[in-house]
Amino acid sequence: MDKIQKNVLGEKLEECSLDPLTGWYRDGCCNTDENDHGLHTVCAKVTTEFLEWCKEAGNDLITPHPEYGFPGLKDGDGWCVCATWYARAVEAGKGCPIFLKRTHENTLKILPIETLKKFAIDLS
Repeated sequence: MDKIQKNVLGEKLEECSLDPLTGWYRDGCCNTDENDHGLHTVCAKVTTEFLEWCKEAGNDLITPHPEYGFPGLKDGDGWCVCATWYARAVEAGKGCPIFLKRTHENTLKILPIETLKKFAIDLS
């Protein structure tokens, strides 16, 4: 990861969460590379509704997996969610709040900025 990664607004990507520690690199940011096939690029402030939907749809983010350093998520946690899963959640009416300044620009390959802005909680 050499160059500075950018967010969906074309600015420097901001930190998503250090507690719980998130990101493809587990560096607190939604940085990505060509090996991140799930595109862990959407910085979400997860809600109980979103987490329950994910679990029912086959992506359990609630159950802790200490062997992978995964604490399990709860309402209000920041997490780098896969762009494909976030798109599915939006389609199902279960999209949760997101931070555009912390969401990687590669998310735009999956979701248009207009859709992302509907869920943004960091637009002034």
